[in-house]
Amino acid sequence: MEVGNLFRFIPLNQPPQRRHLHSPSFSSFPRTVTVNASLSSQGESGYRGPKPRKEWIADWVSNNDDLVRSVPIYVGGLSLLAVLFNRTVSGIAPVADASSSQSRADLLTLGLAVTNILNGLVWLSIRPKSISVVNPNGVECQTIASHLPDFVISELLWAWNSLSDVTCCRSLVIVYDGKCILQIGFAAASFSNGSDPLAVDTNKLIEGSLYQGVLKSASQSYLANLSLYPGKSELPFLPSNTQAVILQPLGDKGIAIIGGDTIRGFTSSDQAWITLIGENILTSSICLKSCLPSRHKEW
Repeated sequence: MEVGNLFRFIPLNQPPQRRHLHSPSFSSFPRTVTVNASLSSQGESGYRGPKPRKEWIADWVSNNDDLVRSVPIYVGGLSLLAVLFNRTVSGIAPVADASSSQSRADLLTLGLAVTNILNGLVWLSIRPKSISVVNPNGVECQTIASHLPDFVISELLWAWNSLSDVTCCRSLVIVYDGKCILQIGFAAASFSNGSDPLAVDTNKLIEGSLYQGVLKSASQSYLANLSLYPGKSELPFLPSNTQAVILQPLGDKGIAIIGGDTIRGFTSSDQAWITLIGENILTSSICLKSCLPSRHKEW
């Protein structure tokens, strides 16, 4: 079964359907998602499923983050003033008396007010770190192993085109049977010539713990924040500021390395879809048998 037949069942919010090319030109691939016209003609009245519910409170809190974080300070300050005002107008001696129930209640209220003020200060000082998309520090690369059939090239380029369109993927490297058969997207600059991409050292990659660990587990490995992993040094061919990486095994002889531009940018749906792509590339026996040549060509 060809890979294209399997992907016809992917929902509309998934990557666009592959189109075979007559020539392996990367620029000729479509970068738009085709939507079934019959669905749009039905209108909103044709949808009978559950409607999304708007969370008014959550939206208001999200839009007024600074105000919400300051609320404990205001509440604590007003409570403190209220206790002092009550102490003044009630005619009770300003000195706290342990035998007086009013004094004990005032002390408890003062403690709660001060706690609210301190809590508000903590909320204002500790904020979640904002996650933003970064521009890869590297050069664009479109390198594929030579002697691959045109339809195999179109399959690989379609996978890259789809990943770069619907996910945060900015780099894709496929290594199989000890050979790098695809390096596309952004790559680190070569040390000798800054305008050339750094080639993948497959021997060093295969000997690394990341490669061996993925093949041993036979399951996808997601490095959501690449800067926190010491194994980052085993991927020098990726841009230096690559934020996240997915390592997808291709059987017991290969691996697909997908680099992203956002920390935790790959969702669970993206991970499942990347696993499906890896499985379909693996089941294409013609593609795997074509991964033998060692020479490369660039477009």
